[in-house]
Amino acid sequence: MQIQQWMKHPVHCVKPLDTIAHAREIMEMHRINQLPVIAGGRLAGIITDRDVRAAYPSVFDTPVLGAKKPRPQPTSDPESVTVEMVMTPNVLTLGPHDSVPEAARLMRRERVGAVPIVENGRLVGILARSDVLDAFVALAASAAPASRRE
Repeated sequence: MQIQQWMKHPVHCVKPLDTIAHAREIMEMHRINQLPVIAGGRLAGIITDRDVRAAYPSVFDTPVLGAKKPRPQPTSDPESVTVEMVMTPNVLTLGPHDSVPEAARLMRRERVGAVPIVENGRLVGILARSDVLDAFVALAASAAPASRRE
């Protein structure tokens, strides 16, 4: 069971100088939790929804109009924080011909939710935890007796 059968492609990506607000918008629009970061056609890092949430100012840091007690101003504006400021630069990758079980072991061991798939130095896909689950469900269904298949 090779990764290329289960990975998502094309991949939604961001650039290092994109804002975290832009990254968050892409993640919400496509309902994804990880975005590879591409610079010069090469994988430069990865940013996750957790990275973005951690970089966003708290709702408790934003001023409330008409509040009796003023709240402090946020220390950073999501429109001024860039992806490269919060991304993980050294990304674990696999190739499209590697196996899904190998990817599952890597994801579990390293506690990551997705692995960018790279071939000849270029990003060709991404394998998320949900893709691994889909692969294993398909494998289990094909191994089940015909009377028990759903």
